[in-house]
Amino acid sequence: MTFPERFSNLPDYAFPRLRGLLDVHAPGGDVLHMTIGEPKHAFPPWVGQIIAENVAGFGKYPPNDGTPELCAAIAGWIGRRYGVSVDPGTQVMALNGTREGLFNAALALCPETVRGKRPVVLMPNPFYQVYAVAALAVGAEPVYVPAGPETGFLPDYGALGADVLNRVAIAYLCSPSNPQGAVATAEYWQDLIALAEKHDFQIFADECYSEIYRDAAPVGALQAARQADPERVVAFNSLSKRSNLPGLRSGFVAGGAQSVARIRQLRAYAGAPLPLPLQRVAEQIWADEAHVDENRALYRRKFTAADAIFADVPGYVPPQAGFFLWLPVEDGEAAALTLWQETGVRVLPGAYLARDVGGHNPGKDFIRVAMVAPITEMQHGLSKLRDCLYR
Repeated sequence: MTFPERFSNLPDYAFPRLRGLLDVHAPGGDVLHMTIGEPKHAFPPWVGQIIAENVAGFGKYPPNDGTPELCAAIAGWIGRRYGVSVDPGTQVMALNGTREGLFNAALALCPETVRGKRPVVLMPNPFYQVYAVAALAVGAEPVYVPAGPETGFLPDYGALGADVLNRVAIAYLCSPSNPQGAVATAEYWQDLIALAEKHDFQIFADECYSEIYRDAAPVGALQAARQADPERVVAFNSLSKRSNLPGLRSGFVAGGAQSVARIRQLRAYAGAPLPLPLQRVAEQIWADEAHVDENRALYRRKFTAADAIFADVPGYVPPQAGFFLWLPVEDGEAAALTLWQETGVRVLPGAYLARDVGGHNPGKDFIRVAMVAPITEMQHGLSKLRDCLYR
């Protein structure tokens, strides 16, 4: 058979690569997984009761775009969190997790050409892998823009040449960023929106870590775009990190009515809506902030613990938000392998989240460490990591 070539140069997904690196070696101690960003804190205890009360909904086809109540709950949360009014009937759609939306929005919104040429999709480097796959799926050219210490761990899209910017269709931005934990300021967002208006492209704002932060709540893209064309920014968020419910698969996309209508049209043919009982749960979860405050307090304790453990490590940058540490090492793969063989602690080489550009991989000199385990377990793992790699 003949298969499409557009994905032929895509590197293997990070976690199969990690298994290939580590699993041929025995761990040097009790295994502690600090690789995957799967929240371990408790979700609200009443989730199961709501599912039970609505279990008959599994016998029905769920509303494709989200129940009116769920869309209203999401719009209400956006209003409370960002002070932005969106129409739940036309500017919000429920997602089966943000990954679905981040991919399908590119299919729905990326034009075949930009100014008669192949479109460009911008993304930070390192990046969430779905951005690159989405770009390739629509036939666009992915452009990987460094997001390292020299730019505050956020990409400087404005530094690109006009020859690239004039072909941009979509720019992805994750804030707070995965893996570095950097937060885009209001000024950063406004500069990016101005750049998008100048060169006529859309911003896909991946904000799924927005509710895990140290002090000030991160500015949202919709919040910064109040004065812009409403179609300019498309925002994505979910309950996975905010509410410790990655298995619920409840997210949303919000933006201009035309953009959301096109994404909804694609969903009607190719999407997988959330089962009705789970939508009923999500309606209540988006409306509740008490459990989010409790969750954030737990992560703040973890930030403080990590800062104390790595205080004397040269190059350590405390994350502003999210739940990852982006730790400097000489070589990420070598560090991950050494750590595994000597301690049993499992981390992810930073290069697996980035792409070589011009012979350089901006993740090569880092490892990503997930702070999702209970705090005593996390502290134990981080101490072993420090003593192994920074002795």
